[in-house]
Amino acid sequence: MQEKKTKTMTAQVVSKSGDKSIKVAINYKVKHPKYGKYIRKRTTLGVHDELNKASVGDLVEIAECRPISKSKSWRLVSIVSSSPQG
Repeated sequence: MQEKKTKTMTAQVVSKSGDKSIKVAINYKVKHPKYGKYIRKRTTLGVHDELNKASVGDLVEIAECRPISKSKSWRLVSIVSSSPQG
């Protein structure tokens, strides 16, 4: 039997939303189909932070997992770099 490969991403923490929860933002650019200008877009995800380690501004690695709550289907894997203010 093959192992499932989990999807991982790197994102920045934008808020600490309650106990064991954080919100992260994934920023990306999309080219406008008609005008060719690049538009900045953002996806915000709810992430499960079991040990409450992450703080606002940190760059974190997250992995997809089973739904933990209505809005959380991602979990914190590691903190890549800490925020400069804390």
